[in-house]
Amino acid sequence: MTRDELLDLFRKSGALLEGHFRLSSGLHSTGYLQCALVLQQPDIAERLGRAVADRARDWRPTAVLSPALGGVVIGHEVGRALGVRALFAERQDGELTLRRGFMLGERDRVLVIEDVLTTGKSTRETIQVARAAGAQVVGAAAIVDRSGGDVRLDVPFAALLEIALPTVEPDACTLCAQGIPVVKPGSRPVVA
Repeated sequence: MTRDELLDLFRKSGALLEGHFRLSSGLHSTGYLQCALVLQQPDIAERLGRAVADRARDWRPTAVLSPALGGVVIGHEVGRALGVRALFAERQDGELTLRRGFMLGERDRVLVIEDVLTTGKSTRETIQVARAAGAQVVGAAAIVDRSGGDVRLDVPFAALLEIALPTVEPDACTLCAQGIPVVKPGSRPVVA
């Protein structure tokens, strides 16, 4: 899948939004990618899962771990494409953790899957969940790296689409200064 095909897919599904957004990190941006709108179509989710899996196959993962909520669908599809189990971590008392009987151990080679990487915070937290369980993290991947390649992780990383959608601190946001209302479209509560 080419960059243009991916961008077209996001545009046609209404998932590439322009405006004034407050991201889960608390940062503001003029662009937002709502992967849930793309992933709601099972055939598209499956295609994207296969494409992400193809980028990470050489890392030989034995399990996929995603942060809930955004990474659950794509994580499942990547796991299916790789023929490995797909688990997710979710927040409990503000911390990502394994729940619902999900377990990882020292024999697991974990691939962390995210829908969109912005600051890398959720991906890093998910990596820590896997490591705390004793697993080896072999890499991380996402549908979209909206940092433009600026985020660095301590494991190999791959994304289907790299796009620079600038972010700013709220106090430096020119749209806020103009009085333009901010929208919070994501799934995670905003960091104060």
